[in-house]
Amino acid sequence: MTGPDDTDTVPESTPDLSDPEFYLNRELSHLEFQRRVLHEALDERTPLLERVRFLGLFTKNLDEFFMKRVGGLKQQIDAGVTDPTVDGRTPREQWAEILQMTRPLFDRQTDCYRETIRPALAAAGIEIVDHDDLTAAERDRMRDYFEESVLPTLTPLAFDPAHPFPFISNLSLSIGAYVRHESGADPTFTRVKIPQNRPRLVPVTDGTRYLLLEDLICAHLDLLMPNVEIVDTATFRITRNAEVRNDQEVAEDLIKAIEKVIEQRRFATAVRLEIDADAPPAMVDLLREQLDLDPEEVFHRSGPLDYRDLTTLTDLNRPDLTRDSWSPLPHPRFEDGASADASLTGSDLFDTIAADDVLLHHPYHSFEGTVQRFLDAAANDPDVLAIKAAIYRTASDSQVIQRLIDAADNGKQVAVMVELKARFDERNNLQWVRKLEEHGIHVAYGTVGLKTHTKTALVVREEDDGVSLYSHIATGNYHSETAKGYVDLGLLTADRDIGQDLVTVFNFFTGPSLDEEFRKLLVAPVTMRERFTDLIRREADHARDGRPARIVAKMNALEDPDIVAELYRASMAGVDIDLIVRDICRLRPGIEGVSDTVDVYSVVGRFLEHSRIFYFENGARASDPDADRSPEYYLGSADWMTRNLDHRVEAVTPVDDPDLREQLRFILEVVRNDNRTCWTMNADGSYDQRTPGDEPSRATQSVLMDAVRAAHDRDDDRGLDTEHPASPGDLLIGDD
Repeated sequence: MTGPDDTDTVPESTPDLSDPEFYLNRELSHLEFQRRVLHEALDERTPLLERVRFLGLFTKNLDEFFMKRVGGLKQQIDAGVTDPTVDGRTPREQWAEILQMTRPLFDRQTDCYRETIRPALAAAGIEIVDHDDLTAAERDRMRDYFEESVLPTLTPLAFDPAHPFPFISNLSLSIGAYVRHESGADPTFTRVKIPQNRPRLVPVTDGTRYLLLEDLICAHLDLLMPNVEIVDTATFRITRNAEVRNDQEVAEDLIKAIEKVIEQRRFATAVRLEIDADAPPAMVDLLREQLDLDPEEVFHRSGPLDYRDLTTLTDLNRPDLTRDSWSPLPHPRFEDGASADASLTGSDLFDTIAADDVLLHHPYHSFEGTVQRFLDAAANDPDVLAIKAAIYRTASDSQVIQRLIDAADNGKQVAVMVELKARFDERNNLQWVRKLEEHGIHVAYGTVGLKTHTKTALVVREEDDGVSLYSHIATGNYHSETAKGYVDLGLLTADRDIGQDLVTVFNFFTGPSLDEEFRKLLVAPVTMRERFTDLIRREADHARDGRPARIVAKMNALEDPDIVAELYRASMAGVDIDLIVRDICRLRPGIEGVSDTVDVYSVVGRFLEHSRIFYFENGARASDPDADRSPEYYLGSADWMTRNLDHRVEAVTPVDDPDLREQLRFILEVVRNDNRTCWTMNADGSYDQRTPGDEPSRATQSVLMDAVRAAHDRDDDRGLDTEHPASPGDLLIGDD
C-alpha cells in the first residue's frame, strides 16, 4: 500500500503530497454537501412542497452528522487525542470549525422557512399559524382538542430538591418551563416532552390551517400545571452522541454487544443543544450545566427547532406544488409476467439472465419487478438448491426477508449475512436475525473488526448441464423503500467466475478467513485497494506513453488519502479525470501542477445519488480495434473511503457486456452534461451550481427518467434508451 508520502514512482520535482494543503477536511466537505441540500429548499425553481421536504431532509442529515461525526470528535477530544488528520486539523480544531460553519447554515434554514417557505405556503392556501393568530372559535376548538387528545399523553417532570434532573432523550422536542408555586418564591424548572405519537402539525381547519403541537402545548400549560404561575417557557432539543463503542473484538456474543450499544446510545453524552432564541438565560445555563455542554454547543434558533415533521405536508393532494410523480417501471427484460408473484417458477427468469447480463437502475426500474422477483423466483423454483444474501439494511416489512424464509420453508439451503453493526438499523436487524433463525436459516451476524457492506445475493440452481450460479451485485441495499428514492445500480449475471467469487465471499461470512484471490470481483479488504491503485497507475502509464488516458468515477465519497494521492499523480501524468462525488471529497481540483486535469462534480436532485461506477479508458477508445486494450467499467458497493477499502467487506464487479457498458457510459455522460442539478467544485472546496442559461435544461435524473420511459415505450430490452441525447455531439467517453 502506498501513502501520500510515497514518491518512488514520480519525479523528484513532484510536489510533496503529504502537505496538508492538498487535502480538504472530511467533515467540512460533508457540510458543503449539506449546504447543497439546503440550497434545494432555497431554490425558487424547486416546487414548493419539495422545498419543504428539503428543509426536513437538511434537519435529518445534520442530526445524524452531529450524532456520528461531532460525537466521534468529542470522544477523541475527551480521550486527549491531538494527532491531526491528513488535512492538518486536530480533533478540537475540527470540532470548533464545524460549530462555526453550522451556525450560519442553521440560521439560513430558519430564514428560509420564516421569510420564504411559510409565506409561500400561506399564499398557496396552506397556513402554519401562531396560537395568537387564531380566532376565538379556533382557540376554543384547539383547547378542546388539547384537553381530549394531548393532555392525557403529557408528563411534566419537575427539577427541584425533591426531583432529580429529568432524563432527556436524543432528538426529542421539549418545552422547558419556569414555574412559581407561591408569590415571591424562586421559580423552578419543569420539562415537558412533546409527544411523538401526536401529529406535530395540528389541523386548525381541514387541510388549510395548522398549528405546531409545541405552540398548542405552550398555550395550555395552565391545564397541565394548574395552581402555579408560568413564569417563562422555551422549546429546546438536544442531540446525543451515537458513537458509542463496544469492544466487539472480544465480545463473545455479538448480539448482546449490539444490544448494549443500543442501550448505551440512549444515555450517551450530549453534543448539541438547540433552544428558542428568546429563551431565558437562566434556562440556557441550567441545561448547559446539567448536560455538560460547552457554550459553543448551544444553538439559539428563531422558529421551529425540528423541520422533519413538516414533510407530512408533501402528502397533501397539491400536484401544483410538487414535481410530476414518478413510478418505477419494470425492466423490459422482465416485463412478461413481471408481477412479483411468489407462485411464479424461475425458469423463464433464469433463462433471461443466462442469455445476457441485466443492468438494473433504481428507482427508474422497479425494485419489486426485478430484485424482488429474482428472489421470489429463487424461493419457489424447484430447481434452486440454495440462496445466499448479504443484508446491510432492509425495510421494516421486508419482502426480501420473507422470500428467504419462504425459500427455507420450501427446502432450499439458505444462508444470510445480516450486518448487526449497520448504524441506526441495529434494532431492526436484530429483529430480522431472530425471525430468520426461527425458521432454521443459518445467519451470520458480521465479522470481527469488519462491517459487511457488500450488497450481494447468490442463487445456486440445478440445470440440465450442471449447477449454475446466478448473482446479483449492487450498489444499494435490499430495501424496497429506499429503492424508490435512492439512485442505485445492480447487475444480474450468470457469469461463472463472478458466481464462484461470491461463493468465496459468502464462505468467509461463515468460515474462518477471507480468501485473498478472486477471479473477477474486487473485494475489500483484500484485493480492492490494490486493484484500484493499479488501475489508476495504469492510466498514468498510458498518458505518459501518449495513449488515451481517462478516469471517470462516480461515488458517494472520496476520502481515502492514498487514493487522492494516486489521482494527483495520475493528473500530473496527464490523465483526464472526472470525479462525480455526491458528498465528501478530500481532493482539490484545479491546483496548478497537481490536479489541472481533474474536475469534480456533485449532483443533488429529487433522488439521492447513491450509485458507484468506475471507468478506466485503458489506452483505447471504445472504437479501438486493439482487443488487448479496451475500456473497463466497474460497479459495486464501495466508495473510495478508507473504511470501505480497509475496514468493510465490499464487492465491486466488472461489467463486460457491451450493451451494459454503453448504458453506464451514457449515465456518466448525462451527469457530465447536466446544467441544472450539477455542481462544480472549486479548489477551495466550495461549489458552484451550473445553470442552463439560454440552453435547454438538462437535469440528470429527468434525462434518465425520460431514457427509461423511452426504453419502456419502445420495448428496448436494454432498459435504457441510450439514443436519448444527453447533449448532442458531447458524449465524450469512448469517442474518438
